[in-house]
Amino acid sequence: MFKEMRRVDRQIETQQATEILKDCDYGVLSTLGKNGYAYGVPINYVLVDDKIYFHCAVTGHKLENIEHNDKVSFCVVRNSKPLPDQFATQYESVIIFGRATEVEGDEKKHALQELVKKYSSDFLREGMDKIEREVDTTKVVKIDIEHITGKARK
Repeated sequence: MFKEMRRVDRQIETQQATEILKDCDYGVLSTLGKNGYAYGVPINYVLVDDKIYFHCAVTGHKLENIEHNDKVSFCVVRNSKPLPDQFATQYESVIIFGRATEVEGDEKKHALQELVKKYSSDFLREGMDKIEREVDTTKVVKIDIEHITGKARK
C-alpha cells in the first residue's frame, strides 16, 4: 500500500523516527480538499501513545479537508543544515501517513494537557486553568499512524 523508500541507505529505524517526532516543535500536516488541491500547513503537535495530537479552531480549512478525506500525511525535519561544498543538506526527517479524527472528552483534555506540558512547561497551572476555561472552544484532532518512515543524512 505504501511505497518503499528510494534511498534505503538513509532510512532510519522506527524507534529513532519516533524520537525525532517527540523532539520536534512543529510539523507540516497535509490534507486534501474537495477541490482536489493538497493543503500543507505547519502545526504544533504532541506525540502521545504513538498518536499525533493537535488543537485548532472549531472551524477552518484543516477540519473541512479532514471531514472530506481523513487520510493525512505529516512530516517533521530536525537538524537541517546546508552542506554547500557537497551541494547537499544534512537532515533528519520523518513522514507519517495516517487517519485523522476529532477526539472528545477525557482524551481531548489529556491531549491538551500534553500540549501544555510540551510547549508551556513553566506555566502548567495556568495552562490547566486555560484548558478548563476554553475546552469547548477548541477542537483536538488525533492522527492514528498507519505508516512511518524516517530518513537521515549526517
